[in-house]
Amino acid sequence: MLDTLPFLPFLLFAIVASITPGPTNVIVLSHSARRGIVATLPIIIGGCGGAALLVLAVGIGIGDALTDHPQVQRVMAWSGVLWLSWLAWQIWSSPAASVEVDSKDKRSLGLAGAAALQLVNPKTWMMALAVVSVFAGHGSDQSHQVILLSLTFFVVSLPCMGVWAALGAGATRFIRSPAMMKRFDRLMALVLLISAWCSLLQ
Repeated sequence: MLDTLPFLPFLLFAIVASITPGPTNVIVLSHSARRGIVATLPIIIGGCGGAALLVLAVGIGIGDALTDHPQVQRVMAWSGVLWLSWLAWQIWSSPAASVEVDSKDKRSLGLAGAAALQLVNPKTWMMALAVVSVFAGHGSDQSHQVILLSLTFFVVSLPCMGVWAALGAGATRFIRSPAMMKRFDRLMALVLLISAWCSLLQ
């Protein structure tokens, strides 16, 4: 098991990493504003699960490969930023529509899409590398530590992501027309674009 003292800093790290603005948080907020919290749950679970699995994958060896080949890490980061930029453009250019909380969006990211998003999310990769390098330790029990860390991160990130969904659902009180939703979508597109490109500076 994780010792109490090292575990507390990790909990704080997991909370900060999960609740601070990032591409997944922005998508959760935007989707929840348009479709409601219940319809956003698959994205929340997929995003949190994908991030936890990435921590596990980095801990069992991918992290070493990325450390040994920084050029690969750089290519992955740029690929992720470009993909997120395209996603931001899709949100920006989407047609104006009124909020329909009870309807199903055929273009919804979904559980699998949100999990796959973590593969191209630079923030998630940097978070996973930080978790393994700072909190996993070294030695024979490192694999066990990584498993516990990834499970803990999943549990902690769920309510943190839920906060963003609640903020999005709350925003519908002020979004009453297609024109207002269009402005909100474009604001979310800009925030997503900024969060994606700022991740390259970290």
